[in-house]
Amino acid sequence: MTLTLRCSTSLINLRDTKCLKTPVEFFHTICFAQIKPSRGIRVKNSMTQEAQVLSTEGWRNEKREKLHTLSGVHHNNSKDDSRVPVFVMLPLDTVTHGGHLNKPRAMNASLMALKSAGVEGVMVDAWWGLVEKDGPLKYNWEGYADLVQMVQKHGLKLQVVMSFHQCGGNVGDSCSIPLPPWVLEEISGNPDLVYTDRSGRRNPEYISLGCDSLPVLGGRTPVQVYSDYMRSFRDRFSEFLGEVIVEIQVGLGPCGELRYPSYPESNGTWKFPGIGEFQSYDKYMRASLAASAEAIGKKDWGKSGPQDAGQYNQFPEDTGFFRREGTWSTEYGKFFLEWYSGKLIQHGDRILAAAEGLFQGTGAKLSGKVAGIHWHYRSRSHAAELTAGYYNTRYHDGYLPIARMLAKHRVILNFTCMEMKDGEQPQHANCSPEGLVRQVKMATRDAGIELAGENALERYDASAYGQVLTTSRSDSGNGLSAFTYLRMNKRLFEEENWRQLVQFVKSMQDGGRNTKLAESDSRGTDIYVGFIKEKNVKNIKELALV
Repeated sequence: MTLTLRCSTSLINLRDTKCLKTPVEFFHTICFAQIKPSRGIRVKNSMTQEAQVLSTEGWRNEKREKLHTLSGVHHNNSKDDSRVPVFVMLPLDTVTHGGHLNKPRAMNASLMALKSAGVEGVMVDAWWGLVEKDGPLKYNWEGYADLVQMVQKHGLKLQVVMSFHQCGGNVGDSCSIPLPPWVLEEISGNPDLVYTDRSGRRNPEYISLGCDSLPVLGGRTPVQVYSDYMRSFRDRFSEFLGEVIVEIQVGLGPCGELRYPSYPESNGTWKFPGIGEFQSYDKYMRASLAASAEAIGKKDWGKSGPQDAGQYNQFPEDTGFFRREGTWSTEYGKFFLEWYSGKLIQHGDRILAAAEGLFQGTGAKLSGKVAGIHWHYRSRSHAAELTAGYYNTRYHDGYLPIARMLAKHRVILNFTCMEMKDGEQPQHANCSPEGLVRQVKMATRDAGIELAGENALERYDASAYGQVLTTSRSDSGNGLSAFTYLRMNKRLFEEENWRQLVQFVKSMQDGGRNTKLAESDSRGTDIYVGFIKEKNVKNIKELALV
């Protein structure tokens, strides 16, 4: 069976053999089959232009397998509260280092296909390292402007991430986009601007929250720099906010998540399921810790972070701090964890307060991302969560305070690992992604905010989609207000993976019910896959969407 996608002839010339290259050279490829005139596929794009590569004779009598059920796609104003809109993350390098939209023809065809699948919209990272790379307050939004217009043309919606972190060095990072050069120059002159671990290892992923309110970036504070960036975005795209651009996800840390970079994968520093390390050793964080300890009359507690917290790849029971009845449960441990997690919440509060002031009244929603750190969740100390800044133990809820902070600014909590099951995880890692998701669902319900979800790892199988469907419902705690699928790439457009995605989108539209696609359809919906017998296939070509 071959999946055939038809596009406007202005996009693809099927007779142009010069464009036929190997799949590796393209963002993605879709096979095109030369078949008998009586069999074929029709696609109607979002601008109602139709390119037909089939005979109009006899197709109604052929058995067809439906790839999409598209009629009646709902939008955010639907009265059906059980519907969960699905977005798809675009590639990390959607905009090039030169500031241009990457592979625009491929993007155009991909967006058309996603629209046909019933997807609500797409998500893109607006990289600080690309937009403001030419100097302070010098912004280049042109590549993103081209994308916004293309998204609008196809009738899709857009979620934009204010990505104040570097790309590269974490799970799924397929390209390298460092912080702006002028920021790296500041860091070179003052290495304490970035997070630092106990051994003095610096992490250039994100500016340390310890200097949030200090004028360390060319006379501006980091929060001011982030605010100016978001203001520039708002002013540049004001006419699209609330209509095309429906959500602004505000970057709050490494990978855009509200956390410390406690488990960096670059250079093999950390490997799953290590506990990670506290990131409180730059001079600004040390000064804050010392001041907090002195304020409660415990000056010795402010001299350094915990001395018995182990190393990145150890397990809780290997350390004095995280073991069953370790230092984490002492008065000192509680003091340190309250300070460490409290600084993180204050950081989110400052940036989201600025974002709220900038985007209020635009019609665009705000969201903030929290990491799904599910390993060692079954242990008493929840060590991996603690080093990331989430003071979540068997006796202390670390997510309700975060949810309440987000609620102050009417921000959606976006959470990962929605696709994971406990039974799929290695026993020695003490994982419970399902338990973690349940806890976060309850926290958002109690705080009165919306919960949105993402998958943590690339998955294309029915089991992962089924788990998302289960977690999307409000059986315990909040259901999902939206789901963003990670990520659009050439594997997604492979026939079976595409079929799984389309069925998943349909099921999410049906309120999380695991509905099945019909075997055939005679109602004239937009995309079909024909049952193509081997004897009818004369030749297979690769249709390159570039």
